[in-house]
Amino acid sequence: MKTSVQGHDLYAYTGGKPFNPAQPTAVFIHGVLNDHSVWILQTRYMAHHGWNVLAIDLPGHCKSDGPPPHSVQQAADTVIALLDALQVEKAALIGHSFGSLIALQATAQDAQAHPGRIGHLVMVGTAYPMRVSPALLEQSISAPFKAIDMVNSFSHSTLAPPPSALGPGTWLYGGSKALMRRVLASNTQANVFNIGFKACDSYNGGEMAMPQVQCPVLFVLGDADQMTPPKAAQSLIALCAKPKVVKLPAGHSLMTEAPEGVLQALKDFLKT
Repeated sequence: MKTSVQGHDLYAYTGGKPFNPAQPTAVFIHGVLNDHSVWILQTRYMAHHGWNVLAIDLPGHCKSDGPPPHSVQQAADTVIALLDALQVEKAALIGHSFGSLIALQATAQDAQAHPGRIGHLVMVGTAYPMRVSPALLEQSISAPFKAIDMVNSFSHSTLAPPPSALGPGTWLYGGSKALMRRVLASNTQANVFNIGFKACDSYNGGEMAMPQVQCPVLFVLGDADQMTPPKAAQSLIALCAKPKVVKLPAGHSLMTEAPEGVLQALKDFLKT
């Protein structure tokens, strides 16, 4: 499904179901060099269990037009504009890594303009501050394929856990590297790898945003995550009024390494 947002078409995967204004809406926001497909198991389930699903491709990524967001703030503005365009009245924001910061910022912003519209916030594989090493930032420009290999080494704790999101024995490294290369190639005008990393590294609004979040917040963290280790989320958890923390046996790519665990955490949390 494509929606005109801020003058450009924004793509959202709906889990195979048409958008129903009478249902609550779950917006899924991917991380750097990912797209909507990383949420495949979770979105299919929710779309068939009473929720609208909008698993977006961020602007300038894959099926979405427009310039890629250069900051967490810009991306958060896009998410809010999407909710406005579809006249969503009840939403949950679910973000992974870079997407978790976007979801946080959007929830804080929206609490001022539309109190109560966002009723749940889920931050998967998050950290604050979300620093990126200068070497990795440089390689995302000079040697992006090498940087992709490095990110994948840090993002997975196993090669092929049974079962994984795409079926038992899926080669997670290979699938993730192929996805990242495809996302990088989807925009020939801008390096979405470097732009996304710089947006993560430069975001400094977490301490201000979290106290403005009034809804319950779920933190889904991987106990073997080397990109955003659980301890790196503690500053946000400490500032959160209504935190719930779930740790899973996985690395940074939780949705593919521990798909059932992520789904169960979402199901339990969104009941509240």
